Amino acid sequence: MSVSKPLPHDAAALHVTGAARYVDDLPTPRGTLHLAFGLSPAAAGRITTLDLAPVRTASGVTDVLTAQDLIHDCDVSPSNHDEPLLAVDTVHYIGQPLFLVIATSHRAARAAATLAKIEITPTKAILSIQDALAADTRFEDGPRIYEKGDATAALATATHTLDGSIEIGGQEHFYLEGQAALALPQDNGDMAIHSSTQHPTEIQHKVAHAIGKPMHAVRVETRRMGGGFGGKESQGNALAVACAVAAQRSGKPCKMRYDRDDDMIITGKRHDFRIDYTAGFDADGRITALDFTHYVRCGWSMDLSLPVADRAMLHSDNAYHLNDIRITSHRLRTNTQSATAFRGFGGPQGVVGIEKVMDHIAHHLGADPLSIRRANYYSDCDTGGMSVMTGTGTAIDHRTTPDTQTDLSSRGAPPAPSEGAAAQSVPLPAKGVQTTPYHQPVTDCIIGALTERLVETSDYTARRAAIADWNAKQPILKRGIALTPVKFGISFTLTHLNQAGALVHVYQDGSIHLNHGGTEMGQGLNQKIAQIAADRFGVPMEVIKITATDTAKVPNTSATAASSGTDLNGMATLVACDTIRDRIAAHLAERHQAKPAEVAFRDGTVTVAGETMSFAKAVASAYENRVSLSANGFYKTPDIEWDRIKGKGRPFFYFAYGAAVTEVVIDTLTGENRILRTDILHDAGSSLNPAIDIGQIEGGYVQGAGWLTTEELVWDDKGALKTHAPSTYKIPGCSDRPDIFNVALWDQPNPAQTIYRSKAVGEPPLMLGISAFMALSDAVNACGTTYGDLQTPATAEQVLAAVVRARG
Repeated sequence: MSVSKPLPHDAAALHVTGAARYVDDLPTPRGTLHLAFGLSPAAAGRITTLDLAPVRTASGVTDVLTAQDLIHDCDVSPSNHDEPLLAVDTVHYIGQPLFLVIATSHRAARAAATLAKIEITPTKAILSIQDALAADTRFEDGPRIYEKGDATAALATATHTLDGSIEIGGQEHFYLEGQAALALPQDNGDMAIHSSTQHPTEIQHKVAHAIGKPMHAVRVETRRMGGGFGGKESQGNALAVACAVAAQRSGKPCKMRYDRDDDMIITGKRHDFRIDYTAGFDADGRITALDFTHYVRCGWSMDLSLPVADRAMLHSDNAYHLNDIRITSHRLRTNTQSATAFRGFGGPQGVVGIEKVMDHIAHHLGADPLSIRRANYYSDCDTGGMSVMTGTGTAIDHRTTPDTQTDLSSRGAPPAPSEGAAAQSVPLPAKGVQTTPYHQPVTDCIIGALTERLVETSDYTARRAAIADWNAKQPILKRGIALTPVKFGISFTLTHLNQAGALVHVYQDGSIHLNHGGTEMGQGLNQKIAQIAADRFGVPMEVIKITATDTAKVPNTSATAASSGTDLNGMATLVACDTIRDRIAAHLAERHQAKPAEVAFRDGTVTVAGETMSFAKAVASAYENRVSLSANGFYKTPDIEWDRIKGKGRPFFYFAYGAAVTEVVIDTLTGENRILRTDILHDAGSSLNPAIDIGQIEGGYVQGAGWLTTEELVWDDKGALKTHAPSTYKIPGCSDRPDIFNVALWDQPNPAQTIYRSKAVGEPPLMLGISAFMALSDAVNACGTTYGDLQTPATAEQVLAAVVRARG
């Protein structure tokens, strides 16, 4: 069985030897032109002079384009049609593209782009949340409000109440491979695009619109990305469109990549938030009322800000059952880079808000913050007699459904849905069970049991006592510890995006070619999909070949985002593989006077009526008897329904859970700090590949901790981003990881009928990093009796300021 094995990433050897090809590594035809944008030096204003004569005469320049030179509408927005490729009359942030330089080399294009003489009559720039509120600049007419119960009435009768606020900074994606695209003109005006993108179909759509062609005239290919983290969901549109327009105009291949400075100045970041809260609670710390207000700094255009802000609201409960809650969200327009998707897509900001509340309540009551968290948890749910894990970590599901065509229970696989069908899901609960603030029943909760196990394995109780003893004796260095949970919803909240396709070919020699709609950005998606295909056919991994994501092979794909890449594309692959496998089985059964269900595929062989043959021989027989050995598979996530205006429904197919214990130490004289130890227990369901999943958890934790501690974005009072290089923006390095780093997987299958009962493991682990921030808060609060009110990112300066507050 190929699934559940800890196999290495399929391109690991290519990555470490430097042989893996990215867009910038692709051999380009002779005469390829290179592009660069000329950027706005002002955050807001009207363009009065744009003298490009020095640019046009610069060495190597072949053409220069402004908005007036664009024949077709070249909007690059993923949502609101409010992002022209090149500025038209007005500018909206420092770094906005004003013109496009086309030259014979990358260096020549960038050098020429700096030569323009630009004059802009400035207008008042809206830079901060406070500025936007004062000017009432926003992307919806008013705030969006989700509520459950009556928060106002419950606050009025609460035993205790607390008010507070937390500033949550943005985050730069800092993918290793920057944004890049290559356009190759084809026959009849068609265009082939190589793009470093998480969303090839959106690139196809935007390029087709920009060159005045139908989508069938544009083919987009993405072999791999050197990281994405959401930053390549929509931000690659501008490069691909620019290359396509220039290629159409010149008739030559055109290539564009951002240097790191340009990348950081031009592209969007994680959304900044300010979250205000009023909490009502009883003497045991149980929350009886909660009122949140989210202020979201969206930047100059809408991009994906509305669904990001929505998801922050949807995760304002995290792992806590709240009966009377109101969440108000303001989506504010500012003259800064348009904030965009980032791992967690708003969810992490929502989780930070509720975790801050838990921390504040615990300090007010003088209690262990973990006791307050556990007092508010959703109750664990009975998953209905689901299977247990075998010694090899393989989930054995003993249930069947009417969709089952062959008995797969011995193989640990979910019943195969018919093509285009959706797998059955967990039944909705009876009336009166616990629900989220958006009224979705929670039927799969395991956070209580997971926390209990982590408390035991991390020795949390004894360590907390030891830390208290340390802090009582140490005047300078203070330690802190925190355990924080994660409950993260899995699915796109835009329901129609929860679909995927796959295309599988079995060749007459028994080798298998597979293509699916997901994109590989280092997360191991292709390896997991290959494991699924190998298991369905019962063949070794080396038989499977997955090629570049290609819009000409699998159309109308969704972005590889929302942690749904494996869930969606894995199930689509299963459908396609099973279609071919069942055709082969029916053919062999007829020849051997057996039943198709009696044909077994395993270990590279096929057995029927007591005869065993190689898989290749079985395939050759099917081919020679004119059995189709190609199939497409389609899958749509079942039982999800969401009304974002009302804030009611079931936006998520299931929840992924996890928890982390982090221990830190701070220097109270300087604010410097270190993570000493981290223990994580994370719920990946029946893991398809434990090695890859653990790697994702480790990386997600470090990225989340970096966001909340060292990664600080700084703009000056004119709106210029000052932290636009590795020298000024500090992502975590190897030395910032915990000295002791223990990661384990929760060993239970997903009660929802996902691919092999696995769970998504892309975004949820990032929120484990919140435990580092809360541990720092714990250390700060050990310095005095006043609440330190630590803010993010918890840089040394912020930690020192909080220590001063804690000392009163």
